Amino acid sequence: MPASPLATARLLLVISGGVAAYKALDLIRRLRERGASVRVVMTPAAKEFVSPMTAAALSGAAAREDLFSLTDEAEMGHIELSRSADLIVVAPATAHLLARMAQGLADDLASTLLLATDKRVLVAPSMNVRMWLHPATQRNLTTLRADGVAFVGPNEGEMACGEFGPGRMAEPLEIVAAVEELLKTPTALPLAAAPKPAGPLTGRRVVVTAGPTYEPIDPVRFIGNRSSGLQGYAIAAAARAAGAEVVLVSGPVALADPKGVSLVRVETAREMLAAVEAALPADVFVSAAAVADWRVAHAGEQKLKKGVDGAPSLTLIENPDILATIGKSERNRPKVVVGFAAETENVLENARAKLARKGCDFIVANDVSPHKGVFGGAHNEVNIVSAESSEGWPRMAKEGVAEKLVERIARNLE
Repeated sequence: MPASPLATARLLLVISGGVAAYKALDLIRRLRERGASVRVVMTPAAKEFVSPMTAAALSGAAAREDLFSLTDEAEMGHIELSRSADLIVVAPATAHLLARMAQGLADDLASTLLLATDKRVLVAPSMNVRMWLHPATQRNLTTLRADGVAFVGPNEGEMACGEFGPGRMAEPLEIVAAVEELLKTPTALPLAAAPKPAGPLTGRRVVVTAGPTYEPIDPVRFIGNRSSGLQGYAIAAAARAAGAEVVLVSGPVALADPKGVSLVRVETAREMLAAVEAALPADVFVSAAAVADWRVAHAGEQKLKKGVDGAPSLTLIENPDILATIGKSERNRPKVVVGFAAETENVLENARAKLARKGCDFIVANDVSPHKGVFGGAHNEVNIVSAESSEGWPRMAKEGVAEKLVERIARNLE
């Protein structure tokens, strides 16, 4: 078995000031036990959460924190730090540090070496869910991804502030796995040299939703569906290949992140709507997610137990209608709005009715009956339904559907 790329890796870990900074200490231990050498740089705020002495003890080298150190900076220490590592890892990466990275600010040691580096950068974001979903943060993420910065997480869950949603820093072993994967690729060229795709959607901004939503019943159970997210992810990748700036808002799926796409992970329908609205304005919105129509009115704070009275009674209420909200918006409606209709009967009739209700430009209708193998399968057979006509496409790979759909969208934008 080949040795792990971590066995000889030289890593630079930047710790910024968030509650999740304590996880960075475990990350140092996990990386070193796999053979990596780790040097640590801390922002001033990070010292409010973890001790430089503890970081130094775990890494085996002094933790750096001062841009104006007479000892270290006499030999341009920030340049040496930024160039001597095989990979730079930022964990946790706060909203503040991500914003400074996106704008190219260099006002402390961490931000200066991140601007001066010519090596790959992996960030593990950590922040409150509202900060993560805020339009400013999403703009910064889009900029950083376009610059070649790699991301791991954030995960969803309960936060120190008591709120629930995306924003928790990825666990140390998840970050280790991401580091190993990045180390398998050659060291990156200067970020400005990275080519950008050109195509019929160049200069356009596209927002795509994909996957299911999970609506909690209690902390361990949820209402969901069988959507794999494959079709939505394929559409996001095809739009990016056509030159678009793409924001992919994804429910819980087991798929690799599409390259060059700004990925926002959510769990519930309400989180998905908030993320879509935060990503606007855009030229195109493709609602490919299989959003749960209902949620439990009052999700249990503790796991519901079996009792002598039998199954509990659950009161369901309607979730927000994401497609209709965007399709009928008077303020930020994209020029082209595309919906999906996953049906098990009367496919065309139901799609035409949905087209009228949702205010979209056309509907991609498909039959998701179990024998069709669409949910979780690699192929799809769709009908494109507009107010004027319907067009049936033959069964093909979901990537093929995505490419044809992107071509259709580009024509609608002309």
